[in-house]
Amino acid sequence: MRLHKLRIFLADDHAVLREGLAALIGEQMDMEVIGQASDGRIAIDQIRDCRPDVAVIDVSMPGLSGAQLTAQLLETCPEIQVVALTRHSEPGYVRQMLQAGARGYMLKQTSAAELLSAIRAVAEGRTHLDTAIAGRVVQSFVRTQAANESAEADLSAREADVVRLTAFGYSNKEIATRLGISVKTVDTYKNRAMEKLGLHSRAALVRYAMQRGWFDES
Repeated sequence: MRLHKLRIFLADDHAVLREGLAALIGEQMDMEVIGQASDGRIAIDQIRDCRPDVAVIDVSMPGLSGAQLTAQLLETCPEIQVVALTRHSEPGYVRQMLQAGARGYMLKQTSAAELLSAIRAVAEGRTHLDTAIAGRVVQSFVRTQAANESAEADLSAREADVVRLTAFGYSNKEIATRLGISVKTVDTYKNRAMEKLGLHSRAALVRYAMQRGWFDES
C-alpha cells in the first residue's frame, strides 16, 4: 500500500490543457499536482527543486523540447519517472522520448482513465504506451534494432573500444591513456561511432549499452 500520494509535475505550454489535467489529477485520492510549467527550461529547474514522483511532459515546448528536457533531467534525477503527453503519434517522436528516458508515451486525445493508468504504471517503474500507437511502436523498434545491429557491425575495432569505454564512464583522457592514443583521436573515434549508432548524448549511449548487455559482459 502506498504511504503517500503520487507527486506529479506538469510541463506543457497549453495552459487550458495543463489546468484541466491538474484538475483531473486533483480529483484522485492517490495523486497530487505539486508544480506546473509552460517552458522547458523553467520546468527543468522546478522539477529538480521539487523532485516529483512523475513528470508529465509535452513533447513540443518552448525552451527545451520534451526529449531534451527528459534527457537532461534524468542525468541528475534518475529516480523521477517521465510520461510524455503529446499530439504526435509518429514512431520517431516515441523513439526520441523513450531513448531520452521516458517510461510512458500518451496522446492528448487519450481517455482520462488511460492517462491516469499510465501515470500510476510509470510510478511503479513500468512502461506504458498509448494503446493507439503501441503496435506501430513495436514494429518500428524491431526495425530500429536491426539497423542498430548493422551499425554496430560497421564500427571499427578502435571505435568499438572507445564507445564502450565511454559508456562505462571513462573520460576521454582516461581512454586515451588506456588505448595509447591522443585525446583528439579518442574524440574523433567517439564522434564517428556515435554517429554510426545514431546516438546523440552520453545518456543515450549508456541506455544503448544496457540494452545491448555490455555491462553484463564487463
